[in-house]
Amino acid sequence: MKRLFWLTVGAGAGVYATHRVKRRVERLAHEWSPEGVAVRAVHAGQGAGRRLRDLAADVKAETAAREEELREAVGIDRTLPEPEEPRAPRRVLRARYTIVNDKDGH
Repeated sequence: MKRLFWLTVGAGAGVYATHRVKRRVERLAHEWSPEGVAVRAVHAGQGAGRRLRDLAADVKAETAAREEELREAVGIDRTLPEPEEPRAPRRVLRARYTIVNDKDGH
């Protein structure tokens, strides 16, 4: 009776192990088939595109926030007071250049 029990337990364990190995091999074969690789590549590409869009949105938001901080620090958006009297036009002086032909530079 003992032998029949252990024979039955061994046969059951063998059938179970064989079934599990067969399922795992079929799953791996499907994952590494051309269709399975293509599906994984598409999912990876979609995920990368989504992450890049999120990164671009984060960069845009942080850039706008930093620009606002800098504008406040510099005071660029403040309105300037109007001049009371128009100023006289400034005189522009022209520079005179001297061309030196000596080898010494004198």
